[in-house]
Amino acid sequence: MSRPLPELVSFLEGLNEPHILFDQQYRIIAANAAYRSEFSPEGSIVGRTCYEVSHHFTVPCNQAGESCPLARARESGQRERVLHLHHTPHGEAYVNIELTPVLDGDGHQAYFIERMASLKLAQGHAHASGLVGRAKPFKQMLELVSRVGPSDAAVLLLGESGTGKELVARAVHQASRRANEPLVVVECASLTETLFESELFGHERGAFTGANAAKTGLVEAASGGTLFLDELGDIPLSMQVKLLRLLENGTYRRVGSTELRHTDVRIISATHRNLGRMVAEGRFREDLYYRLSTFPIQLPALRDRRDDIPLLATSLLARLALQRKLGLSAEAKTCLSEYAFPGNVRELRNVLERAALMSDGEEIDRQHIERALAASSPLVHVTLLAQAQEKADTVQKIARQSLRDMERQALETQLATHRGNRATLAAQLGISERSLYRKLKALQEINSMPE
Repeated sequence: MSRPLPELVSFLEGLNEPHILFDQQYRIIAANAAYRSEFSPEGSIVGRTCYEVSHHFTVPCNQAGESCPLARARESGQRERVLHLHHTPHGEAYVNIELTPVLDGDGHQAYFIERMASLKLAQGHAHASGLVGRAKPFKQMLELVSRVGPSDAAVLLLGESGTGKELVARAVHQASRRANEPLVVVECASLTETLFESELFGHERGAFTGANAAKTGLVEAASGGTLFLDELGDIPLSMQVKLLRLLENGTYRRVGSTELRHTDVRIISATHRNLGRMVAEGRFREDLYYRLSTFPIQLPALRDRRDDIPLLATSLLARLALQRKLGLSAEAKTCLSEYAFPGNVRELRNVLERAALMSDGEEIDRQHIERALAASSPLVHVTLLAQAQEKADTVQKIARQSLRDMERQALETQLATHRGNRATLAAQLGISERSLYRKLKALQEINSMPE
């Protein structure tokens, strides 16, 4: 692509999406009307560096711990795409950036065009809805969501319970061309094998006892939109082949019908189970696994994004205490950040709800959080207590063993000092020779016992 600078500027001005043009030194040469309207309504940014405008950095992004599309484009010579958290007139916001090198007549990179698109799926500040976070693992996950969202690819969400898989599924759906169509959630774990087919595909009148009328299935209800299979690992093996048919050619049959129906749905699925192990054990079909896992996304555990806990806590509290203006003290935020949250965001929400009920004022303090945490995840705490007790028992066992060894060694050393004369040693210890014999024999027997 080789164009004179005035032509490039004119070209950008005619584009509907926000674009900027800058040189090898990161200096902005031009910004089109769409950019000026969305990102700099109060003044011109021409002549300033892109990293100073977008991030308030004094050095390029790659020198400040961020991924720099320009640096990557210099190496690859190709278009590069990243997700950044930008400063905007409305505060910090996630922005998808697509950077394209512009070559001069000699084929060298002369300029760079950057297209920007605000990502409405997530916020980098406390917000009353949607995904919230700033930590690196969160941003990595969000970038994958933004990439796969506009496509129709099957998405598999992986992660521990409570990491927000349904919320991420909704974000993928909202980023797709199907955003205005239904998102239908299938709670796979709550459906018995006998009900699964009927709920998923529907049934005809008289298909079975109690089927007094025809029923539309969840697949049909999601037509044109997205079908979210939550807890995929709980789908009965007998049903997996019928789900595979739906994925392969978009066809299904209602229970009690011979009519082949067609539907157009996008499949998003989620599980906390190890599907690879289930496939190896014969509990999950391998062909179904590969059809559902076109684009896997790993959701980070809350302990892996601790920096986000205060932000998430503030956001969740705003959603929980709708009738109160509740805040968190600095000590309360620190207390939350120090906890591992094995139940992840779901457990954080529960802790905050308990703490809000315990607080009578306008601020939740550390004591409220500590009381709320004490009641959190009883099963987890019981498990941790059992593990701690087992460890303590082991330590005590080792300690007892060490004491026995020391006592035996001391007696044997003393006996050697007296050249094996037990009578002399017994007299020195103030016990009978028979008592000394029994003690030495008992220590030998105990130390020879298996642990």
